[in-house]
Amino acid sequence: MSLPGAPQPPRSCLDRIRSATHPTTLDAMRRQAWHQHGVAALAIDDITDPWLRQAIANEATRRWGRRNGGHGHGR
Repeated sequence: MSLPGAPQPPRSCLDRIRSATHPTTLDAMRRQAWHQHGVAALAIDDITDPWLRQAIANEATRRWGRRNGGHGHGR
């Protein structure tokens, strides 16, 4: 709680408050990453082909480990 008229605390990237990123903005960031860095950021649930989705999930798991918040698919 702060007093009325008191200065606001400095903002930091460590603040716990996060603003939601609009889907259009997120898509623009993904597009920029692809064009500038050759990095493709794909949401695994947006990939409709089951074989391709599993192949990408397998590669991501191999490189970075299992997801913590993902669907367990019965596991």
